[in-house]
Order: sequence, then structure tokens, then C-alpha cells
Amino acid sequence: MPELPEVETIRRTLEKLVLNKEIEDVTIYWPKIVKQPDDPEHFRMLLSGESIERIGRRGKFLLFYLNHYVLISHLRMEGKYRVVPKSKEKDKHTHVIFHFTDGTELRYNDVRKFGTMHVYKIGEEMTKAPLKSVGPDPFEEAYTFDYVKARLKRTTRMIKAALLDQTIISGLGNIYVDEVLFLSKIHPEKRAHLLSEDEVERIYENVRIVLEEAVRLGGTTIRSYLNGLGEMGMFQQRLYAYGQTGKPCQHCQTEIVKIKVAGRGTHICPTCQTL
Repeated sequence: MPELPEVETIRRTLEKLVLNKEIEDVTIYWPKIVKQPDDPEHFRMLLSGESIERIGRRGKFLLFYLNHYVLISHLRMEGKYRVVPKSKEKDKHTHVIFHFTDGTELRYNDVRKFGTMHVYKIGEEMTKAPLKSVGPDPFEEAYTFDYVKARLKRTTRMIKAALLDQTIISGLGNIYVDEVLFLSKIHPEKRAHLLSEDEVERIYENVRIVLEEAVRLGGTTIRSYLNGLGEMGMFQQRLYAYGQTGKPCQHCQTEIVKIKVAGRGTHICPTCQTL
């Protein structure tokens, strides 16, 4: 699943490709992707004639701000956007096409069909599902040490499960949680409410450090992630823990091992990250 760095990279790429383009029409081949409004024809009518004024992001969600509406898009496991000429043959996994008046198209491709789209009037997007319950992401002003400390102290869950909870901090997924906990030298099974203030501070700081570096490198290409230009991210070359099973820890040379935590494959150094 694309995490914050991948979604931010897609956002920046799409801004260069579709900003100020007017939507002439929308074709929906898989109606279940459209969640709000629940009538795909109403969805099409709301967006037709609107222009894309800016593209925002909240955690893992893309926000297309139009003249009067906001299109909220979640890519889930394998959703992708591509901008192509209308003459290009449609891929069998293309499920929504936004036709622009200039003859180009923004195509949403999703092999697993898990992605979602919601449309609301501008100003309503943060008060309705799916964004209503989404916590601040690490690049927002609301992401402060005091906020992180208070939220983690309120849960008895394992720290990995807490960091994956999008209502606490949005944007983190399996890859970056493993990296943050490795750099913080904290075992993923440690209970969040038992973390010391120093440990919370390490997590707070490393979340930003890891995500900023991943954004700079265009995200992490694991399996099928590509940005809007079909380019891969390069952060996988900087991974310390995730996917590094059997390789030496870059701090102590102990082999990285893979365990299961909160139902997720998890990569740790058994020497640096003790429970």
C-alpha cells in the first residue's frame, strides 16, 4: 500500500500534469470505487465542468480541489494515476477516467479494485468520512511532541500497532514503522503506554526524519508502486530494517530478523531492539 511518501510523490507529480485542467466528462468502469455520492452518475455530473485548482494530501489520501468540490482518493493496495492522451488504448485495470477538455485523460488504474473515491463540497471534506477520523500527519502543525506523547500514553497496544493506527498519526504503514522503530531502537512489541519520554521523543523525531528522506527520494518501490510518470521511488536503497532479513544491522552487524507483530511482517535487529 502506498504510504505518505509515495502519495506525496504522486501528488507533486500530478500537480505538474493536471493543474488547471477542466474535466469534460468522467467514465466509471467499476462503480464500487465511488463511495460518495453513492450514485456514480451523480459523481460524474458533479465533476463534469470542474477544473483542478490544486492537489492536497492528508496522510495517505489525495485531495483534488476543484472549483466547488473536493475529490478524496485513497489508492489502497495498488491504485495508480496516469495522465495519457485520449487516443491511448485503455488498460483492462483502468476503472475511472477523467476526460479533460485539452484531449488528455487522467486514468485511475487499480488491479485489486480496493481504491476509494469520495466527493464533497469544499469545506465539508474534513468533517465527513473518510477524513473525519484521520489523525494529523507528521508534516502538519498539529503533529507535536505533546500530541504524540499524549496519544501513545493513552493506548496499551504494542507500539507498532499504535503507529499503524491512522487515527493517531496518519501516513505511516508497515515499511516506515519498521524503519522508525529501528532508528529509535525500540522493539515493536513494547506497549505504547510504557514508553519513556526519551523513547517517545525518538519516535516523534524519527517519524519526520524517515518520511522527509523518503519523500526526497520519491518513496519506496516495493512490488508495483510508480509515481504519476511511471517512475519508481528510490528509498528502498536506504532501508535499514524493512525487507532486510538476513542482512547485517548497520549499527551492530547482528542479522536482521523477520517476526510477526500485530499481524504484520516486521523486521528488527534483535540486539538493538530488545523487549
